[in-house]
Formats: sequence, structure tokens, C-alpha cells
Amino acid sequence: MPRRARKPLSEAEVEYLIRLARGNALAQQIQAEQRGQLAPAAAALQAATGAAEARPGALRVLMLSDVYFPRINGVSTSIASFRGALQRQGHSVTLVCPDYPVGQVDEPGVIRVSSRGVPGDPEDRMMRYRELLALAAPLAEPAFDLIHVHTPFVAHYAGIGLGRRLGIPVVATYHTLFEEYLHHYVRWLPRRWLRFAARRLSVNQCHRLDALIVPSRAMQSALTRYGVTTPMAVIPTGLALEAFTHPHEESDFRARYGLPHRARLLLFVGRAAHEKNIGFLIEMLPLVLARHPDTRLIITGEGPAQDALARLARDAGVGAAVLFLGYLDRDGPLQAAYRAADLFVFASRTETQGLVLLESMALGTPVVSTAVMGTRDVLKDGEGCLIAEEDLDDFAAKVNQLLAGEALRRSLGEQGRAHAAGWHEDARAAELAGLYRRVTAPAAQAAR
Repeated sequence: MPRRARKPLSEAEVEYLIRLARGNALAQQIQAEQRGQLAPAAAALQAATGAAEARPGALRVLMLSDVYFPRINGVSTSIASFRGALQRQGHSVTLVCPDYPVGQVDEPGVIRVSSRGVPGDPEDRMMRYRELLALAAPLAEPAFDLIHVHTPFVAHYAGIGLGRRLGIPVVATYHTLFEEYLHHYVRWLPRRWLRFAARRLSVNQCHRLDALIVPSRAMQSALTRYGVTTPMAVIPTGLALEAFTHPHEESDFRARYGLPHRARLLLFVGRAAHEKNIGFLIEMLPLVLARHPDTRLIITGEGPAQDALARLARDAGVGAAVLFLGYLDRDGPLQAAYRAADLFVFASRTETQGLVLLESMALGTPVVSTAVMGTRDVLKDGEGCLIAEEDLDDFAAKVNQLLAGEALRRSLGEQGRAHAAGWHEDARAAELAGLYRRVTAPAAQAAR
């Protein structure tokens, strides 16, 4: 029987088949890309966890964060501090964090997830949620004991989801009191609305956790007032004393920036952000210049408030006495700044701990600071610092007192070194490991 001739395909049918073929090819390409992304992740996980296998009692910790180096802030510093100290104590710590387009350095045990920019915030990145969850399969292989989340954005929700999928506890560190600074960035909404929204979001997120780490008693009290009932432990970030006080390289700070040898230097280290209250330090400066006209206020760090602060300095007539140096590398240049300074000055209203205060004291530079929020736990008047009120006259009086008294500066500097020594990161990491064990113990018992 003769075969019936097939009817030629219409243009619409041909176009449909082309689209279908392209779709299949695209799907295969996407799958290949995902396999390519997961392979390095699996290798990184194997390398990160292999060292802990032979150590009895070693913990396997998966950390998630929306920020990490090269983004410089307190959260990045805290993560690096605890990771290093926990690993020295024999534990395995794998970190999942965003991929940054510039300045990124590969580290063992750090898995980077592709990210996109955050509108209005050029410093931060947002991890792609689907790609983060796609890591669930390779993350299941090392049998982590728990997940530790460090930020309340993509990392938080991914951490909760991964914890459920992997059947392990999830803890988080509440690094930032968001209600105190959202109004600086969302100016079109009433401050009371933002405060209410921040509190309700915090309560909702905290109640989905097995435990909560806070860096100060002030933060613990604030969350308790919110209505958070999740078990909390106060574990501040420690200081890597040996590494920080013995940098690989140093420089002549004054010569590098053309500062007169006899100039009095007041140093601030931190983000140039509104919540850091740097404007108060600039407004206080004329009262110091009246007594010590060769004084300079050095501001290291960058941030969204830098242009506004520079305008404030010019308007106050102290533009020539305020220097914005940007970020300084922590492997020499930053230590040189601390050591060159006569005093470290600080007036942040929202600090959850204030590691920079301890850094200054560890290098023998006395501090004049307000004691608000977390800095109350760090500062003890007369032990490396003078505590001032957030009052221009009182703050300037204490700065002038120290600038005029070399013997008092030297005495406070020595006391500060001793005070900072009590904040070694190894002791803080041991506290954190103890919390991990308490949290994982019920899960281990249930598994038996």
C-alpha cells in the first residue's frame, strides 16, 4: 500500500518546534550550569568538613550570612572571628554568603552564591534565593549539626528552610537593632511605623529559631521588651588579639597622610553612617580646637552619610580639620592609625557591641566614648577610657582633659591593654560552642 504523503508543516508549527528545541536546549544549559555551580560547592563542603571527622566531639556548623568580606562591617568581622576561633578548637565551619563583583578573596570553607545589587545600597548584595536553596542536596552530605544565621534577609529565610529540610536546629545572631536606624534610610514613612514594623518582624523571625545569640545585655533587654521568648545567650564577639596587635606590615601614618608631627589626632573607625552619630563628633570639634588648635579628627570607613558629614564639617568651619580616609586595611594600615592617634572618639547610639573600642584599647590608645546600648558592656570608666555624656560640653571637656594630660593618657592606655585582653576570641568561641552543644543535644537524643 503506497505511503500517504505527509502534509507539509505550517509556519506556525515550524516556529513552535523551533521554540520547543530552544527550550530544551536552554533547560539543558541551565541544568549544566547548576551542576557546574554545585560541583565546586560540594568540593568546598568536603574540604571544609573533612578536618573535623577524626576529632571526637567536633561540631559541623553551617553559617549563612547576607554579608561577608570584602564588605567591611561588624557582621563580617564577627563571622571571621568566630569561624577562625571555632576551627582552631577543632570544629568545622562552612560559610555560605554572597558573591561580590570586586575585591573578593577565595577562602577554604566559604561558598559564594551569585547575587545582585541592592537598590540604593551600592555596598551590599542580595543572594539569589533559588540558587541558595539549590545547595540543599550537597549541603545534606556532610551531615551538619546545626545552622547559624547571621542576617535577617535572604540568609534567614533560606536558613529556616534548609534547617527543616535537613532536620537540624537553626540559631541566629541578632547583630543589629534595626528600629534605631531604619528612619535614616526610609524617610518617607513615620518613624513610629518603622519602629513597629521592625519590632514585629524581629519577633516573628526570632520565634522561628531554636536559640538566639545577642552580643550584649542591652540587646537582650531590647528583644525581651519586644516580646521575644526564644532562649537567648549573650555572647559578644571576641578580639583576635595576637593577629590584630601584630600586623604583617605597618606604615608611618602621619607621613603618609601629610599630618603635622605635633598635631593632636582624634580617631573614629567605622562606617560613615547616620546611626554612628559622627555628626556629634564634628559638632564637638570646635570646642576642642579652641583649646588645641592643631587637632585633627580622622574618620576611617565609608558609607552613605559621608557627603553629608563633609558638608556638616564645612558648615561648622572645621572642614580643614576633618579627614575622611575611607576604609583602611586591617593588616597594617588600620593598626597604624590606632597607634598614631592620641585618642579614639566614639558616640554611636545603636552599637550592639563596639569592637572598635576594644581594638583601640588593645593597641594602647585611650578612648573617650558615650556608653549606650552594647558599648555599656565593653566600657568601664577609668579602664582604658573616659565615659562621656552625649553632651557637647561634657564630651569635649573629657577630650581636652586627656589631650592636656600625657601621663593620664599613658596610664589609660596601659589599663586599656589589660582590659582588652579579657575579650580574647578563643574564650568567646568556646562559649558559642557550648551553646551549639546545648541546642543540638535534644536533636541528638531524639535521633537515638
